[in-house]
Amino acid sequence: MPKPWPFDDEPEVACVTVSSILNGVQSILLVSRDAEDASWQMLTGEAFDIAEARLVQLKNLVELDPSLLELADLPLGWSAGRERVGAPWTCHPDSEQTEN
Repeated sequence: MPKPWPFDDEPEVACVTVSSILNGVQSILLVSRDAEDASWQMLTGEAFDIAEARLVQLKNLVELDPSLLELADLPLGWSAGRERVGAPWTCHPDSEQTEN
């Protein structure tokens, strides 16, 4: 883990992910930060069964994919996506969270 920790959240903050990422079957291709509660979701970008959802510490996902460090300043209510591992992250506001 880099020093100093670049995220506003503590390394132990809970993040939503899926078991296929934790098992190394799929990669993190979509990251979002909820505007309402600042929670992180680090997902594959595909639909998933809720039974596959897992809560893990942010630091564990950063250890799994250090490119997440590039998203440490992702604003609340924004998402970042990429085509594949190694491709650049593209950040954008979440329309569902910003439209009111």
